[in-house]
Amino acid sequence: MTTTADALPTRLAAALAARAPRLAEDPAHTGGWRLFNGFVEGWPELTAEVYARTLVLHNYARPASAGQPALALAQAFYLAQLPWLAGVFAKARAGTTEAERRGQVVWGAAPDTRLREAGVRYALDLGLNQDTGFYLDTRALRAWAREHLAGQAVLNAFAYTGSLGVAALAGGAARVVQLDRSRAFLNVAKASYTLNGFPIRAADFLATDFFSAVARLRRAEARFDCVLLDPPFFSATAGGRVDLVAESGRLINKIRPLAADGGRLVAVNNALFVSGADYLRVLEALCADGYLSIEALIPAPPDCAGYPETTVRALPADPAPFNHATKIAVLRVRRKAP
Repeated sequence: MTTTADALPTRLAAALAARAPRLAEDPAHTGGWRLFNGFVEGWPELTAEVYARTLVLHNYARPASAGQPALALAQAFYLAQLPWLAGVFAKARAGTTEAERRGQVVWGAAPDTRLREAGVRYALDLGLNQDTGFYLDTRALRAWAREHLAGQAVLNAFAYTGSLGVAALAGGAARVVQLDRSRAFLNVAKASYTLNGFPIRAADFLATDFFSAVARLRRAEARFDCVLLDPPFFSATAGGRVDLVAESGRLINKIRPLAADGGRLVAVNNALFVSGADYLRVLEALCADGYLSIEALIPAPPDCAGYPETTVRALPADPAPFNHATKIAVLRVRRKAP
């Protein structure tokens, strides 16, 4: 798609108008929202998000310098339209330094360190990684966790900064085990616990490799009422490989023995080049033996997926029957009789 600089303000304005009702739901400006999904809304090199009063601009241009004019236009636009913004934080995916990739303050105050969603507080470290550390596109999954996991034991695998587990605890989960290789990410989860007054039990934070942790839990015959599986689209460690393009079913089979009889396994595939139909076929194949069944598909919120009136560009792979490249399915688990 050919893009010209004079078209960008028009596209930003249309996207912001579509999201105006969402922003009106947050008059105190404490939440997190995607303001512009450039990939489908007409400017693939730019995404704009707001976390509390911090505007985050993601520059996907290669080289990063090629995206600077668009970032400058976007910054000027949002500062004029959203006068309550306190700071602007810019991330360059193809930046030449780690600081550019993780993000730098380009205007105003340092980034906010917390946000609130549906009454739940989440700690933020917007410069911890190349992304923001808090995924807006799984907002509906956090709502599902709050609504469905009261009294349950939950395993949050590939927990990252733990937001899904925090949502489960906010909904009354009896126990949440947060599993991630990075202790730094899990420390953000602990900060979220502190913000909400949740007790921190060291045994519930596993800073270790997914594959070795799952093997250990299986040997111990651990069972969880709900297993949340939200992995990166690709990673490789000494313990094993995650490949959501070619091997998403294998990963689900690896962890499904940890789900209790009658429990749930929530499987997320965020691979941009995996179509919704292909992912659904993988899930249906896993369900063929009768011990898994698809209970629900959870959509990404419209501010992340884009609105019909603002979408001008299709995703590389059609996500239908999902509405976004982040494809979320709730599976019901039935175990074989011993």
